[in-house]
Amino acid sequence: MQVNELLLEGYGRLPELVHGAVDGLTAEQLHWAPAPGANSVGWLVWHLIRVQDDHIAELIDGAEQVWATGGHASRFGLKPDPGNTGYGHTAAEVAAVRPDGPDALIAYFDAVYERTRDWLATLTADDLDRIVDERWDPPVTLGVRLVSVLDDDTQHVGQAAYARGLLPD
Repeated sequence: MQVNELLLEGYGRLPELVHGAVDGLTAEQLHWAPAPGANSVGWLVWHLIRVQDDHIAELIDGAEQVWATGGHASRFGLKPDPGNTGYGHTAAEVAAVRPDGPDALIAYFDAVYERTRDWLATLTADDLDRIVDERWDPPVTLGVRLVSVLDDDTQHVGQAAYARGLLPD
């Protein structure tokens, strides 16, 4: 198995999980939080997409975020600010993320995933050693960053599925 095939396998598990976390929910169910100040299903899925969009765009030379160019932000009641990934959001900022329905999340995720998948298919083992972030000690390689994004996405989609299970009848 080639390294790009391994990465494609890992990232390729996300579509079913993301779709399953939001399919069939209403906009209100996506916004519902299990406790005051907690993250909603909609916010969790939006955030995992934003992290993948932001980080992968940064790794692809010259790529812009789908969020900033794809017209998705308006379906969430937000501006297409490429710096807004949800990291460090206050409870009020979490509550302000309001997807208009599951299709908003699915359309945005699918666009980001398609770009990620197509780019991952081009990678070789040698690419993974490229330093992509020198702010850390040791510096972060492309391989480490890709694992970090995948880990973050799987944790958040799992949280979204759990929160969905808590939805009141």
